[in-house]
Amino acid sequence: MRPNRQENAPLTFTEEVSDAIRAGHPVVALESNVITHGLSYPENAATARKVEAAVRAGGAVPATIGIEDGRILVGMTDADIERFASTPGIPKVSSRDMPVIMARGGLGATTIASSLVAAELAGIPFLASAGMGGVHRGAQESMDISSDLIQLTRSKVAVVCAGAKTILDLGLTMEFLETHCVPVVSYRSDDFPAFYCVSSGIRSPHRLDDETTVARTIETHWALGNDSALLITTPIGDEDAIDSAEVDAAITEATATAERDGVRGNALTKYLMRAVDKATEGRSARANMAVLISTAELAGRLAAAHARYRQEGTP
Repeated sequence: MRPNRQENAPLTFTEEVSDAIRAGHPVVALESNVITHGLSYPENAATARKVEAAVRAGGAVPATIGIEDGRILVGMTDADIERFASTPGIPKVSSRDMPVIMARGGLGATTIASSLVAAELAGIPFLASAGMGGVHRGAQESMDISSDLIQLTRSKVAVVCAGAKTILDLGLTMEFLETHCVPVVSYRSDDFPAFYCVSSGIRSPHRLDDETTVARTIETHWALGNDSALLITTPIGDEDAIDSAEVDAAITEATATAERDGVRGNALTKYLMRAVDKATEGRSARANMAVLISTAELAGRLAAAHARYRQEGTP
């Protein structure tokens, strides 16, 4: 296990997560923003438990990340999940916001970016998420680029996700990752996926079909002196996927409406996602749930393979 970058970091571990890290067992970090800013209570709590169960099914220990009273929670108890799910008004905390929210006290829900910070501090080499942020459409003028991308260049954590949402400019997102030397690997797929669409239409830089090779790739990336993440994508199952043309048509219409109504910045993502959900008559919400589960299960399997690889020693 790699040592923590900051030994005095304000971390509070559950006993299960602490024991697993100490023993070198596989652990997967999970963001808590899914609990607080996704579904309504009690569906959000039930979803969080399903995602944790999927990590366990893959062979790893889940560590849902949150912020409470100036400390980072590394792993949540069932009571913690219930509290985060049922408490209204919990702020969404990206890595930029962490010092302020932690200094003020109270609860905070972590995004991919802030969960990456927490995972590296805790010595957890894997994080699972349904879909990462990226470069927004029209970023040439708005400069709207997700902090998830920036944090990928700074945190030594392997991220497992279903690519990025189609509301983004996925071509520019891939260009950003290439420019910043963040490796992108598609697991058992040729293309970079687009959240609830099987393919973005963009060829992935690399395809790997073997869990041990993925583990070796991660260790090699860090052995080369890189301090960045490695992105591992897996597409949604065909049975849960939505046709990309249908989604793109809904996004095009919603984007025009948002521009007319002055919807910008952080509000735009939620606006577009709701528009897609309405256009697909709720199928995108069901696809979102399927992606949460499938990425968590794969992250558990890859984390287990990675832990075995480390224990056996690199050849």
